[in-house]
Order: sequence, then structure tokens, then C-alpha cells
Amino acid sequence: MTRPAEQRSLFGEILDWMLAPLLLLWPMSVAVTWFVAQGIANRPYDRELGDLVRSLSRQVQVAAPAAPGLPAKVSIGLPDAAASLLHGDNEETLYFQVRGPGGELVAGDPDLPLPDDRTPPTSDIRFGDEEVHGVSVRVAYRWLSASPGQPPGAQRHVALVQVAATLEKRSRLATEIIKGVILPQFLILPAAVVLVWFALSRGIRPLSELQQRIRRRESTDLSPIAERDVPDEVVPLVRAINDLLGRLDRSVRTQKQFLADAAHQMKTPLAGLRMQAELAERQIDRGQGDAATLKHSLQQIALSSQRAAHMVNQLLAMARAEDREQVMPPTSVDLAALTMETVRDFVPAALDRQIDLGYEGPPAGQHTTMQGRPVLLRELIRNLVDNALHYTPAGGTVTARVTPDPFGQVLVLQVEDDGPGIAPAERDAVFQPFYRALGTQADGSGLGLSIAREIAHQHNAEISVDDAKSAHPGGPRSPGALFTVRFPLHAPAATDSPSAGPALPQG
Repeated sequence: MTRPAEQRSLFGEILDWMLAPLLLLWPMSVAVTWFVAQGIANRPYDRELGDLVRSLSRQVQVAAPAAPGLPAKVSIGLPDAAASLLHGDNEETLYFQVRGPGGELVAGDPDLPLPDDRTPPTSDIRFGDEEVHGVSVRVAYRWLSASPGQPPGAQRHVALVQVAATLEKRSRLATEIIKGVILPQFLILPAAVVLVWFALSRGIRPLSELQQRIRRRESTDLSPIAERDVPDEVVPLVRAINDLLGRLDRSVRTQKQFLADAAHQMKTPLAGLRMQAELAERQIDRGQGDAATLKHSLQQIALSSQRAAHMVNQLLAMARAEDREQVMPPTSVDLAALTMETVRDFVPAALDRQIDLGYEGPPAGQHTTMQGRPVLLRELIRNLVDNALHYTPAGGTVTARVTPDPFGQVLVLQVEDDGPGIAPAERDAVFQPFYRALGTQADGSGLGLSIAREIAHQHNAEISVDDAKSAHPGGPRSPGALFTVRFPLHAPAATDSPSAGPALPQG
């Protein structure tokens, strides 16, 4: 058995989606700040190293070669101030180096490595990262040319000047920058979380107020919920609830009306039972009751009880038709065979009323199978046939037929009679519970057609009534009534149709 999904909090869901990106972006912000701080810290110290390289380059002298083909002679004369400047201070150690055209050391620290680009196209100052005595240093270097006025391609480099500095000052400056940026974030982040929590609490407060408004309602209050105090995002939900309340209100009112009509209809047979029983009792007490009178009273009692039983059976049938939870699942049903069996059950009643009851079906082998609920379909056919027999005079004709669609889209059930027919103005009303066509004296509960319509809706079928235009034998032409039910063959067999009537109480 699958476990039900855990109920989730809308507040917690929104809070998670708001805080998760914030907590994810914060470490990324720290990393980006670190790289930016390194660049900011390197910029002023690189500029200082470049100035030292330029100052040192001005102290380098390049003498002309003693003879053609010999290298130029490179020397350097450092004044005391420049020499002291290149020794650095307590926080930072400086290294310098001057090399001649053959790579020989002219002055400075011999452990300072040569740059990788030993034959650069220009004499611009360049920077790199190296290690001296196992310590990481930042190096600025420059190649000196023997003839600076020549084109770049013709220049010949005769000396290399390098200045390197350890990274203590840079690291300290980068750390200060990071502290200045990151430390406030440790205060801002909790404050942002608190503000998000507070803002979200305020944002969903209208939902809590709406919940309290609904909880304070009486169970009988099905009036619409006011939309004026509801946020725009919740208005569609409130409108959907109002639509449900409206449909529920109509259903409850229809159900109450149905129960009131049912109680009123039950009064007639029950009153007849009581009256006949009291009449028979008084006659017996007076000694006036003979066998014929008592037999008549008993017949009236039997007739009234029969009407009451028929009414109860119709009510139960309608309750079964509208109970969507208890009905059996759809199965394959041969509508022609089911109609033939149902018509056969009514043959004795038709003979008693001197009515010609018949069935017309398609030729053998023609498709008349559909998906449906056999019990409900049989009840639909029974109610249509029973209704036709009640309103057809003696000597009339009632015909039930099943007609398949040549295109295979629908399956048609028709019940035709040559009774008085139904006026066009009443054709919609006859499907309402307890409604009887005007000008008829037929005995019935007024529920048969309502049950038929409910079952048709549950099978996605359309039910309609028209004039049959049947000719009554030996009498004037009668319009008759023709009830037609069209079952779709490629649609679900049963649905919870919104147009269906209200569900009846069980029991």
C-alpha cells in the first residue's frame, strides 16, 4: 500500500526557496571577494615594484664593446640611498638582480631566477610570480636595449633588471579588504533571514485571516466568500471555492425540495391506507360490514400499499443511480440483448392493459455492444418502457428498438408509444423528479424519467423526447412520445456529470 504524501507547509516551502539561494550565494560571494581583494592588493604594490625597476634601470650603464663582435660591457653604480631602498624593511624583503647580455650576474641576488621570456619583443616592464629561498615573491623585470632608438624588431637586448618582493604586505592588505567586506556580511545575513521570515509572515497573514473567516462560518452558511479582502493571487482559489459553494447550495436546495416532494407524494398512499383501514374498522364495529364491502376496502388498501411500495422502490432506484461510489465498474454490455430481456419482462403487464408491446433490433451480427453498467442500464430501459405503458391507452402500441450507428460513433435506444405525447414546453420538465405531464390521468410516482436521465448522464449519453407521430388504430391520429438515448461508443462509460441531480440520502 502506498504511503500518503506528507502535508507540506506553504510557509516553509517559500522560506526554503528564498533562503536556499541566499545561503548558496554567500560562499560564492566570499570566493569572489577573495579573488577581487587579491587583485586590488596587487595593483599598488605592482606599481611600486615597477617604479623600483625604472629607478634601478637608470643606474645601469652599457659601455660599447672593446672590439667588433664582443658583447657590450654592463655595469651599475648604486648610490647609498638607492642601495638602502632595495634592502626593504621589517615587513617586506626586496631582492634585485642585474644581468649582462650573456646572462652573467652583474649585481644583486644570484638566486633570483631568470624569467621565461628571455627574448621579449619590447622592453616594457613585466610581472611574474617566482620563489626565492623557498619563499614566494612577486617579480618585476625589464630588458634593456643597447640602442633604444632602433625599431623594435632590430633592438638587441644587452641587460636584464629584476626586482622581487615578498608577499607579506600584499597578503595583509588583501586580508584587511576581505575583513572589511566579509565581516559585515556575518551581521547582514542573519538580519536578512529575520527580515525574510518577518516579510513572509506578513505576506501570508491574509491566508490565515481567510482561514479564520471560513472557520467562523455556520455549517448552513453557503454564501460566497467576499473577495475584497483577499490578495490577488488567492482570488482564483476563492472564486473556485465560491463556485463550489454555489453548486453545493443548489444541490442542497434541490435535495431539500426533493425530500419535501417525496414526503408529500408518500402522504397520498399512506392517507389512503389509513382511511380504508379506519372505514373498515368502523363498519365492523357497527356490524354493517358485509363481505363485499370489506373486500372493496381491502382492495383499496392493497392498491394504496402497492403505490407506496412503488414509490419507495423508485426512490431507492434513484438513490442507486446517483450513488457513484457503490455502483459496479463498467463492463461490456450487449444493449440489444438487454433491451429484449427487459421488454420480455413487461409482456404480462402489457397484455393486462391490452397494449401491443414489441421490440425492434438490428440484424444478427451487427455490433450493439457498449461499455456500461448492466444493472443501471436495465433500470433505464425499465423506466422508459414502464412510462410508455402508463401513458398508452388500451389498444395502443409501445415499441422499444436499438439502432446502431453505421459510422460506429453511437448506439441508439428508442422507446416509442402512441399515447397523448408531451407538449414541447414540458419536454425538459418531465425529467424533473415528481413532475407529471399536464392533462394526464396516468398513475405513477413521477420519478421514472428522472431516474432514466440520471443513468443516461452517468453513461455520457444524451436523452431527449420528441413526437412519435404514431397512428392509433381505429381512432384519430395521436402524436405519441418518442424517447431517444444516444450512447457514445468511444467515451468513458460513466462520469460524475455536473448536470446530474443531487445525491439522495441512503437508507
